[in-house]
Amino acid sequence: MSVAPTLDYERRFKASGARLLAGIDEVGRGALAGPVSVGIAVIDLQRQKLLADVRDSKLLKVSERERLEPLVRAWSVASAVGHASASEIDALGIIAALRLAGNRAWAAVIAAGVTPEVVLLDGSHNWLTTPAQASLFDEGPAEPGCDAPVHTLVKADMQCLSVAAASVLAKVERDRQMAALHEEFPAFGWNENKGYGTAAHKDALRTAGPSPYHRVSWQLLGD
Repeated sequence: MSVAPTLDYERRFKASGARLLAGIDEVGRGALAGPVSVGIAVIDLQRQKLLADVRDSKLLKVSERERLEPLVRAWSVASAVGHASASEIDALGIIAALRLAGNRAWAAVIAAGVTPEVVLLDGSHNWLTTPAQASLFDEGPAEPGCDAPVHTLVKADMQCLSVAAASVLAKVERDRQMAALHEEFPAFGWNENKGYGTAAHKDALRTAGPSPYHRVSWQLLGD
């Protein structure tokens, strides 16, 4: 088992006067099919205690993630998962689709009456904040966008409990969606590969062609 993530990094933001912090992580970015999903777990920097056994979702067995998901929701001040579909990824590109999914989750948290004052985002690039100068062709986001300061941290899902918790939420919810889509298109094996480009998934693509849930703007077979 990996070293348990803590709230040590998150608590540094108390010095700036922040109390509610949103840990954010995404899953499904590199898949060939299905949505990209973004989880948010909001914590209270003054009161939040540690939550045992939570790790980056990639390090947990399916049964562990399923067990932890309701515990994470109960532990968080507020939580949500937002999705952007394969067709939205094709239309917008993966970065804009991540932003759309993230802001859908953000809107759900705001609608629940919780307004985070700071965001901790896994990775090195802030894909959540709407660019200051949008394209002339953009119609603007469909949902209210995140307007809190966003801080990025590489491997935050490994060391920051809020982000690891968000990854568990996003992974469990996306996996459930892929299992449901598997019932509609069982040939692709989404109950096991969750839309990622395994050899069996690509073989099925060669035989059957893409489904409505494939990201057809991508080079699905890599050739």
